[in-house]
Amino acid sequence: MSGSQSYTAGVVDGTVPWTERGLLKRVPGVARRRPPRRRDRKNGLDWTVTEAKTPRMDHLTLLESHAIFVLREVAAESERPVLLFSGGKDSAVLLHLAVKAFRPGGLPFPIMHVDTGHNFPEVIKFRDELVSRLSERLIVASVQESIDRGRVPDPGPIASRNRLQTTTLLDAIAEHSFDACFGGARRDEDKARAKERVLSFRDTFGQWDPKRQRPELWHLYQGRVQPGEHLRAFPLSDWTELDVWQYIAREGIALPDIYYAHRRPVVERDGMLLAVCDWVTPAPGEEVRQETVRFRTVGDATCTGAVASTARNVAQIIDEIAVSRVSERGATRADDKFSETAMEDRKREGYF
Repeated sequence: MSGSQSYTAGVVDGTVPWTERGLLKRVPGVARRRPPRRRDRKNGLDWTVTEAKTPRMDHLTLLESHAIFVLREVAAESERPVLLFSGGKDSAVLLHLAVKAFRPGGLPFPIMHVDTGHNFPEVIKFRDELVSRLSERLIVASVQESIDRGRVPDPGPIASRNRLQTTTLLDAIAEHSFDACFGGARRDEDKARAKERVLSFRDTFGQWDPKRQRPELWHLYQGRVQPGEHLRAFPLSDWTELDVWQYIAREGIALPDIYYAHRRPVVERDGMLLAVCDWVTPAPGEEVRQETVRFRTVGDATCTGAVASTARNVAQIIDEIAVSRVSERGATRADDKFSETAMEDRKREGYF
């Protein structure tokens, strides 16, 4: 009996191609297997080793795959997870990924928004419409209620409430016994977030100690926490602002209108353009003027600045971001300008 057969090995089924000499290529994380013999003397068969075509995945697909993996792993390990939602672009992408990870069933966790009471109306409208369309449970943790209960001091009608969110968030986590919180933070936003890992562990006081982070070698995560502790999981940690916008373009993700160029009254304060509203009024010497602007990030209206822009669609925003050299937080968030360690100081206290 004589004849010939072809043997094809590829990474698609967990194996890898052989080399010309019949030796397994060294690929990290893939077990070595002996190649088939080129000559089967007993059966008279000739074996021909050929290389399979390996499908290539673009970087957005790889980022998406890892983010979904983190969402599923943390949801499986935790008893009471929750997804933190601000109504911004990162939150919208994170929620979109969660829907991809768990549909056609419902999300195995509620959605929670910490409302300062000084949010942009467009963002609140977007939040309510999106959650209603998904038919998911929304928890709103109110900073105003924290003020009314005496948990935090009232900073006044026009002062920033951004830092007060920490107490409101920690109270909500304790009230609902959440042991894991998904957030949309990214490493490229701030140097404090750059050294925070995908799983960020918080003690019983909600505090973060950067010296006590757990290793995350080969994307292996250990999410166990003690009673009273919780973790923050950041599936978008490895994404950049450009990645986020490219993914928004690919997936057709809806966002609040303020992310696109529009006309609105603004005042220039501390080098930023703040939108005039009930909580931002011109101080003596400040001039209100109409500008074409958009927002790169959303937060408390009193400390979130706009940028002059004519980008009215996602493609134009991608072109704009591609040449930017300052992160959105560095360019438009006044709360990060108090000191060089402003973000890390807040994170140590329990901030997002």
